[in-house]
Amino acid sequence: MIARIKGTVLEATPLQVVLEAGGLGYEVNIPVTTAEKIPAIGKECSLFVHAVYREDSATLYGFATREDKDFFRLLVEKVSGIGPKIGISILSRMSVELLRSAIANSDVALLSKCPGIGKKTAERLVIELKDKVGLVATTSQASTSASPTEPSHFQDAVAGLIILGYKPAEADKLARKAASQLSADASVEALIKAALS
Repeated sequence: MIARIKGTVLEATPLQVVLEAGGLGYEVNIPVTTAEKIPAIGKECSLFVHAVYREDSATLYGFATREDKDFFRLLVEKVSGIGPKIGISILSRMSVELLRSAIANSDVALLSKCPGIGKKTAERLVIELKDKVGLVATTSQASTSASPTEPSHFQDAVAGLIILGYKPAEADKLARKAASQLSADASVEALIKAALS
């Protein structure tokens, strides 16, 4: 089973990257949130990988952090009706921090905004993952460089940006960028101000 690939970036698109490692080129499907972190062509890159083997295919799904990979596995293995393509689509729309917060707070309306997720699937996500999202957070956070900002401040900043007219995916991206620039105790107002500047 392939768990991680470290190699040179040969090609990169918003949903796919080709990494050369050991003389082989690996085609890896990635969410947009990982594509944002892929270095330029010719540079070295390392991805955490989830491999899906089927009778007629072998597909690799790559993530910038172990936390993202673990959350993806949780989605595709624990929630009926969500396969790898929808899982990648969900992680392309929102960061793990926002998804975890939405599930923990039973925010079906926000989850329903992900492509391929209707109200019933969003409700199923909440029911099947609500007790598991805390476990993913505690086991993964120590080994990743996830946003140090308090989850409630982060979610409030995203909600504020959505109220200001940003789409959820764009609000999430702006809030993550702001959180990476500010200290861990940054207020919601500081996060929104940094996101808008």
